[in-house]
Amino acid sequence: MPDPLAFVADDLARLDADGLRRTPRTYAAQSGRRVVVDGRSCLDFASNDYLGLARPLDDNAKAAFGGSGSSALVSGRSPELAELEARLARFEGEDAALVFPTGYAANLGTAAAIAGPGDTVFADKLNHSCLIEGAKLSGATLRVYRSDRLERLRDELAKATTGRRVIQTDGVFSMDGTLAPLPNLLELADEFDALLMVDEAHATGVFGERGRGACEHFELSSPRLLRTGTLSKAFGCLGGFVAATRDRVEWLRHHARTQMFATALPPAICRQAIGSLDRIESPAGRAARKALLRSADDVRHTLRSQGWSVLDSIGPIVPVLLDAPERAVAVAAALERRGVLVGCIRPPTVPRGTSRLRISLSAAHSDDDRKTMCDAMQTVAAASV
Repeated sequence: MPDPLAFVADDLARLDADGLRRTPRTYAAQSGRRVVVDGRSCLDFASNDYLGLARPLDDNAKAAFGGSGSSALVSGRSPELAELEARLARFEGEDAALVFPTGYAANLGTAAAIAGPGDTVFADKLNHSCLIEGAKLSGATLRVYRSDRLERLRDELAKATTGRRVIQTDGVFSMDGTLAPLPNLLELADEFDALLMVDEAHATGVFGERGRGACEHFELSSPRLLRTGTLSKAFGCLGGFVAATRDRVEWLRHHARTQMFATALPPAICRQAIGSLDRIESPAGRAARKALLRSADDVRHTLRSQGWSVLDSIGPIVPVLLDAPERAVAVAAALERRGVLVGCIRPPTVPRGTSRLRISLSAAHSDDDRKTMCDAMQTVAAASV
């Protein structure tokens, strides 16, 4: 009998030939700085734990351990989830907040809800997959733009004469570590009566005086803005959220299907996220953000002095371009043998010809940790791996 999935083996062979096949590994946290990867202890420069808050559950969270049982619309919110939503709203300076099971779900569900057939969504080429897939699910016409070619975006906006216009962008692009030109995008949104949806995933807790993200960094506030955030990066936890006016949140509660039909976050996770929020809002959290940004600038300067091609990023994401996927895999493996774990990024996550190391800095890293990583990079460069 013919195998209807016979193409799977051929596709895996193609991934092997192109150096793009991923191999699952075990990854266990030892502390805020170190992890064990397939039995090897490494300094962790691969995760998105920007503030070093990913840690074992504290006693308060353990006391709330257990599942949530159902969708929040079916069985109701736990007291912990209700408190988390209230705290996130206050943190973001908004009337209300809606928590999703993941950041991916927050963007997917929100993007799919706010546009529909007859509307047009304009998505930056560097946007995370969840925004793009949400736009596709909405049934709206999708137009992709580049943030360095906003005149073309202006032309496309002018052509969309019917339906709603929605501009989508990451606040910080996850693989380049660069800020989106949010002031310019908001000007276009004003000019063409559009909504600007900003995914603050890699900016929440890191940018802005209060840690609210890229929009706060640019001091932007407008009813045209709709911002999403995540609890899985600087918060060191799990979940996503939208903070907005009460009407917008209530509307999403009834239209964002990834929240309506998903089991709510367990109470323990909510309690842990509240603990992270306490830290982010504290004077120590503000000091950690500033120190993190300074440390990242120092690392970029050091790596460039070693001859590496480092993108002009801002914040804790430090991308090192290596072009070919085989080169990225070889350099990442050489670093891991020296006890340093970094992200190895290849297509389709990034365009062909732009494979890279994605080095992620954390407030948990010490000066010695960063020096160890930079010394390992220098050793690998000298060995021409």
